[in-house]
Amino acid sequence: MNTIKLAPLLLIFSEVAKQQSFTQAAKKLNMSKSAVSQQIKRLEEGLELQLLARNTRGVKLTPIGETLLARSELLTEQLANAVHDINQVKEQPSGAFKVSVPPFFERNIVIPALQQLCLEFPLIKPELVVTGKWQDLIEHNLDAAIFGGNLKDSNYKAQSIGKVSDVFCASPNYIQKAGMPENLAALQQSKFIATPWQQGSLKLFDGAKNEECEINLPHAAQTNSVSTLVDMALGHMGIALIPEFIAHKELSRGHLLRVLPKIHGKAWHFYYLHRYQGNKPVHVQRFYQLIRHYFVNANSVGAEQG
Repeated sequence: MNTIKLAPLLLIFSEVAKQQSFTQAAKKLNMSKSAVSQQIKRLEEGLELQLLARNTRGVKLTPIGETLLARSELLTEQLANAVHDINQVKEQPSGAFKVSVPPFFERNIVIPALQQLCLEFPLIKPELVVTGKWQDLIEHNLDAAIFGGNLKDSNYKAQSIGKVSDVFCASPNYIQKAGMPENLAALQQSKFIATPWQQGSLKLFDGAKNEECEINLPHAAQTNSVSTLVDMALGHMGIALIPEFIAHKELSRGHLLRVLPKIHGKAWHFYYLHRYQGNKPVHVQRFYQLIRHYFVNANSVGAEQG
């Protein structure tokens, strides 16, 4: 009998020997008693050996059956180890994990989330694409993306992360020299440091009046990086509109001051998108949970400082 046909028969034989009963072995193997009996008969005929001595109370191993059982148990253990290893591979994602994120999410939220993700799934290789532009997941071979604003119609699954609002900030040195604007008209006369998405008409929310408003702020300087925007404000170059959870550290240290604290930038809703239909890979879902965790932490600290 060739080894390929022998292997499953040995596994059945091992269970019958351990249970010392065809009936109990059949229950454990989810087979009928007659099917188990037939497989044992095939094994004995193939080996031309009697492995089991049958009686009314059950079965007993013959001496050669005892020898074969020891070998069969080794096979069973090796098979169980192989199945365990396969399941471990299935449960341990590996390879590239490519994510697109907005410019100001990476430092306080995405990088801590990725650090934790790599501890939990050490075989993945994160690839971070930092951009303020929408990137199609399939076109750019992305596993997931964080996107702010109105969602475009797509086949991608979206999970809410939360809302981010911006606050006007400037350094004490700048305010000392230029003065603190008391209203939006005075703000228009100030040096404004803009990002590409803050140029033109800005939509703001006036907390004192509980209403939305729009204003044009001519920019004296600009940058496409939020971290650079903070540095430029710290460098006394003007007033910047900075995401609140990013500004809170410098505000708490007194390195920046709130300008028109009742005025906020329009709140942006951010989403976590992925391209998987049905059950998504465990690391993709875990990354969303971590992003939410660090986002909530960052915003709660920012709210306390505000």
